[in-house]
Amino acid sequence: MNIKSLLIGSAAALVAVSGAQAADAIVAAEPEPMEYVRVCDAFGTGFFYIPGTETCLKIGGFVRFQTSFGSDNDPVGVSSNQDYLRDGGASDWDSFTRINVNLDARNDTELGTLRSYINIEANAGGAGSRSGNDFYIDEAFIELAGFKVGKFYSWWDSGINGENDTLGNITAFNSIAYTYDGGTWRAGLSVDEIEYDIIDSFGPPIVLGDHYHDFGIAGTVGFSLGGVNLDVLGGYDNAAEEGAIRAILSAEAGPGTFQLAGIWASDPNAYWAASEWTVAASYAFKATERLTITPGVQYFDKLSFGGADFVNDTHQWRVGATIGYEVVSGLNLLATADWNKVDDGADNDDFVRGFLRLQRNF
Repeated sequence: MNIKSLLIGSAAALVAVSGAQAADAIVAAEPEPMEYVRVCDAFGTGFFYIPGTETCLKIGGFVRFQTSFGSDNDPVGVSSNQDYLRDGGASDWDSFTRINVNLDARNDTELGTLRSYINIEANAGGAGSRSGNDFYIDEAFIELAGFKVGKFYSWWDSGINGENDTLGNITAFNSIAYTYDGGTWRAGLSVDEIEYDIIDSFGPPIVLGDHYHDFGIAGTVGFSLGGVNLDVLGGYDNAAEEGAIRAILSAEAGPGTFQLAGIWASDPNAYWAASEWTVAASYAFKATERLTITPGVQYFDKLSFGGADFVNDTHQWRVGATIGYEVVSGLNLLATADWNKVDDGADNDDFVRGFLRLQRNF
């Protein structure tokens, strides 16, 4: 074999191998496009788009540890304050831990913002926190064009600054509500399903007929101008055939906010059952960027004492203060205590109650 033949043969072999490799070549697939979570700033901070949709979602909540103290023989019964009932009730002292997780989903539609909200809570410990170790839906509702349906807190749940006031009775219902917000003024109306046969009041719980699957009607009107805000609220309990009306005035004053509230009721009902009338006031003093001190006072006249009627010549005074401190961003410490003096017309009694709370919000 000469050199020429050897070169021709080698070239032919290289061409054959190259052709075989080209036939067996692996072509890499194009990478799938990744969809990153996008921030949604249309409804405020914390919202993000659910991937593949135009719905914005916000996840929030808190973890709370609280120790409450009070009197076992509390003649006024803090059960009239639903929040305090869930947060421990009346006892010498009681500790519990609560978790809260909420989901807030919103998107724009031709009728306005469509919103759905779910708030779930669970407690570990706490003699008055329902069953001690429990899990429950605190709120769940749908909202569109001013209409709101589901389980949610009514306007009666709002109060004044601080933790020393009692300005509502049962405050969470399955409801249908409509709210009009005109900026400087607003109005709302709700139909509430009253599913309780026991109405919390000062003293032992009272029974006001059959409250299962009955209804109540609540209406509110308010306005804001500068640093002044006024809200007037009324409620009628169909089962008890009684009603109540409440007003709250708020005004910016110096380094804080002054608030004044008053309630009158025809007789004990689902919306208000503590006394025929009451007046409360508080002043939230912003001592520093992190420290707020809120003294408060409240007077009750003609207490119910667990009956279906208000009792003449009875009254109660409450004086207290709440201190709130932001330890770091997202972690808050709250301490409150109040002194209560009750006069039932024949005897006087007094007691002190309060709580210490550490809460991490997210």
